[in-house]
Amino acid sequence: MSYISYMDRTREFYAAQGFDVAYEWAHHDDVPFTAFTQRLSDARVGIVTTVYMDQETPMMARQAEAVPVEQAPTHFLNDDLSWDKETTHMADRRSYFPLEYLRACVTEGRLGSLSPRFYFAPTQYSQRLTIEQDAPAIVQFAREDTLDAVILVPI
Repeated sequence: MSYISYMDRTREFYAAQGFDVAYEWAHHDDVPFTAFTQRLSDARVGIVTTVYMDQETPMMARQAEAVPVEQAPTHFLNDDLSWDKETTHMADRRSYFPLEYLRACVTEGRLGSLSPRFYFAPTQYSQRLTIEQDAPAIVQFAREDTLDAVILVPI
């Protein structure tokens, strides 16, 4: 079985674009996560994604946003950003944005409830902006929607 080394491929991608300094992956010695102790059937869950652009609403935000799930586009586009377009695609929303699956889990009683909004974290490739601006905004949105957990879906 073969696999794609995401980290190697990303390093090669940045080097091919002429960056003098190799991409530095974020790392944290003190991870601010908490063990999940409640039952999923009692939990309220939200989705955090890095994509939010579609044909009907041509925009690409550069700051964190909370968007009503009813406004989730049927087809996200992200062609202006750098991601491995040879290996994957954005044609099947269910493969990278599990809204329908999570709704089914709520209906079946396996998940307590779904957030009324999904959350967009921009792909600015800035660890500083992510840490100082976008992550705190996402945390605030999650608190406003009284979430117990979020599912991170980066593209």
